[in-house]
Amino acid sequence: MREMSGVKISEQNGKVELKRELGLFSAVNFILAIMIGSGIFVSPASALKYSGSVGMCLVVWTSCGLISLLGALAYSELGTLVPRSGSEYAYFIDSFGPLHKFWGHLPAFIYSWIMIMVIRPAEIAILTLTFSQYFCEPLLDVFCIRDNPAVKENVIKLIALVALGVTTYINVSSVKLYVKVQNIFGSCKIVACLIVIFCGIYRIAQGNNEHLSRGFQDTTTSPRDLAMAFYSGLWAFDGWSSVTVVTEELKKPEVNIPRSIYIAVPLVTTLYVFMNVSYMAVLSYDELVSAPAVAVVFGERILGSFSTIIPVGVALSTFGCALSLQFGVTRLCYVSGQDGFMLESLSYVHYTKMTPSPAVILQGFISFVFISTGEILELIEFASFLIWFFYGLAMVSLIVMRRTMKDAKRPYKVPIFIPVLILLVALYLSIIPIVLEPTPKYLMALGFMLIGFLIYYWCIYKNKRPTSFLNNVTYYVQLLLQVVPPERD
Repeated sequence: MREMSGVKISEQNGKVELKRELGLFSAVNFILAIMIGSGIFVSPASALKYSGSVGMCLVVWTSCGLISLLGALAYSELGTLVPRSGSEYAYFIDSFGPLHKFWGHLPAFIYSWIMIMVIRPAEIAILTLTFSQYFCEPLLDVFCIRDNPAVKENVIKLIALVALGVTTYINVSSVKLYVKVQNIFGSCKIVACLIVIFCGIYRIAQGNNEHLSRGFQDTTTSPRDLAMAFYSGLWAFDGWSSVTVVTEELKKPEVNIPRSIYIAVPLVTTLYVFMNVSYMAVLSYDELVSAPAVAVVFGERILGSFSTIIPVGVALSTFGCALSLQFGVTRLCYVSGQDGFMLESLSYVHYTKMTPSPAVILQGFISFVFISTGEILELIEFASFLIWFFYGLAMVSLIVMRRTMKDAKRPYKVPIFIPVLILLVALYLSIIPIVLEPTPKYLMALGFMLIGFLIYYWCIYKNKRPTSFLNNVTYYVQLLLQVVPPERD
């Protein structure tokens, strides 16, 4: 028995820590859940618009899949070399931390600060709102609220909050429950993708290939437009590194990290390419680039009375993506709390459920605020270009650790040209939005980073923290949520 803030705790199940509940199938589903959100169903038109032709568009999608696979393989080496949850955060700590007392830990703090406080909860908010929109679509006419924008908006927001509550409950309850739910939703979204693909194949088999027959006709000759086509495609593939966020909960991570990537990323690439072929077989170029929701228009054109399958598929896909994004970012809260970069209580684990309940509840609360205020897109836009900056920094970490940890055991190792290539791609994707569309939102991103820098300098480096207040917070978090510090080796 252990005494915790006046509450007796029994540890009948061994250590209080995160358990390794994710096998290979769950790891693959985790990657699929985050890579396949709503984008491929709603607006895959940007790559087509900027590439100018169906042929070049398919080349762009295939190339983006290859680049994503190479990046994910580089993360496989990082994930097996640094077997700790948190992905980029853990790599920055181990590569840059020993180099300098002040600057070495700054990248890890800024990364966790931006991801925990803005990017991930804002993405979760958008996904739950998208889920709600497609979930409510068949019900708008039934309840006669389609023509009442105010009521419609409130209903969509209310359903989104309910969905957020469900994802938070699942992630608080148990990892096993998350795995079961995510495996179901992951399988459903693959089925939705296959429905689109087989409908396209059926259409082509009927001889309707006039749109595809354009081939490379009207391919862009503008380097700027081609660059934007790749930019759009690579953003659609984002999530290829996600499995390394949950390394500590993977069974045999040295085996399952590379295997899950080898399975998931090529699978997503295949699905994306063939879904685009299906869209192009059914819809014209003008319809594709102007449709607000491509898959919905596609379904109405080819599925007839069964077209509601598509909105249901989008709803399932976005819910599963939100669930897994929340699961992943709470593990970043967990490891940064362990290192003192966030509140210590964020690293605490429920003594029987073995989930980081405080971290899950924090992420649910921040996403709740974003949904309630509605100012979400701007939050993601002003900082999302930083995601590829952090990917590039992770490649620098890999190159640094090739020298500083050259004798360390590496269950998996990639050729050095791969991290160098991904670093160049990351620099390009970090810079091009600022060059092509210089707007104040990038100054907002720098301002948010500056706030993080000041917090890091005062609270982490100088250790000027309100100790008494933080101790009270930790006490009440433990008391209310029945959580304890995890046991570390």
